[in-house]
Amino acid sequence: MIFFYAALLAGVAALLAVARLILGPSVPDRVVALDTLNTLVVAAMVLLGAAYSRTIYIDIAIVYALLSYIGTLVIARYLQGGLM
Repeated sequence: MIFFYAALLAGVAALLAVARLILGPSVPDRVVALDTLNTLVVAAMVLLGAAYSRTIYIDIAIVYALLSYIGTLVIARYLQGGLM
């Protein structure tokens, strides 16, 4: 039952992040919203792994978190003007 409440809370937070992603007044706000959404996806994968007692979800969440971090760094570098 605790996993249901945690997933519900993560879902509400994801909806708020999507709203900020769509309505964000500036590009950095949208980048932060996307990073928050990626963090919530990682949390959901960890919740699934704990709920179903499967370690593969945890492994996938770690790889996804690493790729998300690298993607955020690339976007930040591009917005700063140093990628080209």
